[in-house]
Amino acid sequence: MKNMDSDIVLDSDVDMMDVTKENDEPTSTSNNATIPSIKEPSVTSKSETTQIRTPWLEKYRPKVLSDIVGNEDAISRLQYFAKQGNLPNIIISGPPGCGKTTSILCLAREMLGEAFREGVLEMNASNDRGIDVVRTKIKSFAQRKVNLPKGRHKIIILDEADSMTDGAQQALRRTMELFSKTTRFALACNQSDQIIEPIQSRCAMLRYSKLNDAQILKRLMEICKEENIKYLNDGIEAIIFTAQGDMRQAINNLQSTTFGFGMVNSENVFKVCDEPHPLLVKDMIASCTKGDLDGAYNVLNHLCHLGYTSQDIISVTMRVTKTFEMTEFMQLEFIREIGLTCMRISQGCDSQLQLSAMLARLCEKGISHIAIKTMQQTGSSSTAPKFWKPGNRPPRQHSSAIVDRQDTSSENVDLYQSPSMSMLQHRKHLPIFSYRNHILYLLEKYRTII
Repeated sequence: MKNMDSDIVLDSDVDMMDVTKENDEPTSTSNNATIPSIKEPSVTSKSETTQIRTPWLEKYRPKVLSDIVGNEDAISRLQYFAKQGNLPNIIISGPPGCGKTTSILCLAREMLGEAFREGVLEMNASNDRGIDVVRTKIKSFAQRKVNLPKGRHKIIILDEADSMTDGAQQALRRTMELFSKTTRFALACNQSDQIIEPIQSRCAMLRYSKLNDAQILKRLMEICKEENIKYLNDGIEAIIFTAQGDMRQAINNLQSTTFGFGMVNSENVFKVCDEPHPLLVKDMIASCTKGDLDGAYNVLNHLCHLGYTSQDIISVTMRVTKTFEMTEFMQLEFIREIGLTCMRISQGCDSQLQLSAMLARLCEKGISHIAIKTMQQTGSSSTAPKFWKPGNRPPRQHSSAIVDRQDTSSENVDLYQSPSMSMLQHRKHLPIFSYRNHILYLLEKYRTII
């Protein structure tokens, strides 16, 4: 039996040695052949995928309050809270993309330091908006014991708090009272009037405004320099135009244009944003100022065939009109008509019909403005065109609107008794006038009486 065992052991030893000897050379040669071809590409591909998957919005999100762009007054108050360490319950309201949530995160990071992960609960109230969330998640976190720096409190961040139901807000009010010694609440919302008054009275209110073009341009230039982006000036202008003061949208549009086309220019930006091109809208407004209804309607029809909604067209039209080169009086009249059309469309009226009627009214105002210019240049005082109405009279020089004082002595009683009737009587002397000139005219009439 011993011999048989020894034979078996020897046989097994020989077999294992033979296997290892046979496999030594091929494995070494195979390793030498495969090592350089496997390691190098795997490292580069992994870094590339991680670099692509990182959104620039999170990559360039400010970490401290001093890096936040815009709203300097509100940021200075938050810096004071962080320095003192005694943070009240706060509500930050403002439009999207102005830095509300980022400000709260920076404040919590500066106050808690290394205990940021344990001492902060961030929730989106638009998803978790019911009363059960307040009773379970928020209340359980407020009851939890966490090691924090001396004099600091746990922070519960509720983003889009205006989406919470009234019942959830009532429950939140009671929770804020019970755990006021250990927990602070920071609410971010778009409309502060959607927050119930008991919560507003327990919080300090901070109001954020939209970022201006210079502030957005500064941050975009920093990102372009850091990422080595190829861009043109018209591309950056297009991003700022489409962002409308929203830093989040500006950074997302910049990243989408860069990854999609490699070059940031106006054409590529509007392909990504997919809204009516402002140059087309500018041509439409220019046709209205000249009284060319056919040219303006052709542009409108082209935009409708491209699939843009009436809200998209009217919003871009309003933005372009604000920066269009025209007289102030004409610009105010255009903005008034565009605003009324937007109201009618929002009430459910036929969209394309209302847009067409808007163009007709704008062309009418453009023709009247051209007529005024020609009359002022030629010095003519002929009667007004037929389409002028009493409430829609263009301005004229004050000197031509004053009636001769010698003819007013017999009509003084009418001015005192009924100024409106006297205005109708003297309308033959005022074929073209504005409200300001008419007031000056009445003052001149009263001076002759006194």
